[in-house]
Amino acid sequence: MIKEIQETADFLKERGIGDAEIGIVLGTGLGNLVTEIEIEKELSYNAIPNFPIATVEFHFGKLIYGSIGGKKVIALQGRYHFYEGYSMNQIVFPVRVMKLLGVKRILLSNAAGGVNLNMKKGSLMLIDDHINLQPDNPLRGANLDEFGPRFPDMSAPYDKSMNDKLKSIAKEEDILLHEGVYASVLGPNLETRAEYRFLKTIGADAVGMSTVPEVIACNHMGIPCSAISVLTDECDPDNLKPVNIDEIVAIAKKSELQLTKLFCKLIQSM
Repeated sequence: MIKEIQETADFLKERGIGDAEIGIVLGTGLGNLVTEIEIEKELSYNAIPNFPIATVEFHFGKLIYGSIGGKKVIALQGRYHFYEGYSMNQIVFPVRVMKLLGVKRILLSNAAGGVNLNMKKGSLMLIDDHINLQPDNPLRGANLDEFGPRFPDMSAPYDKSMNDKLKSIAKEEDILLHEGVYASVLGPNLETRAEYRFLKTIGADAVGMSTVPEVIACNHMGIPCSAISVLTDECDPDNLKPVNIDEIVAIAKKSELQLTKLFCKLIQSM
């Protein structure tokens, strides 16, 4: 695994991609941020050695290198999910490569269902903590000692300084930014009424199928990270309606303008 990560990092460095300060992982329907990047290089995942190919329709599968506000960034336009059949090592492979490319901080986004009914669809939720309900862990197996310790601490998985800054920016820009707990489940099916009740009982404010594996990898590597969920539906078990994926993607696209503003202003302030 270390050899493959190094091989991919060397490949990207040879093509002028490196010395980036900030990494960005964009979730379902949330690719608008790339319009704010002064793009220098752009590569499809299938052109990068050892990168899996994204299979989800709404994930573009591109690595983009450039600048936002004078800061060098690497953006992943498309992520991997366990439900697609990828291993956890494949899911976190790109963020491990980012480490070797010099990335010091990582921002993540996702589309999620709102379990806390005080958070309405179309709004944003800053992730303060998470509940990992995925059936595997990217750190299972032999530890990659070059990246981090065998038993990494997860008492504060999301960087407080970045989260505080995002809350401050949201206030300045008059953007409603909730704060809460994200539960990461396997998918790809959405939850039953009983499962939504269970998630609420254990303390989840939102539920999705991603993000936590990358956050675990970031903490293992000592890379501070922050994540924001776009709440695309309201998961009311007493009034549950059949899911409309097209509507979820449309809501994500509408709300990502605010997400883009938050991330861009945060990057400029770093």
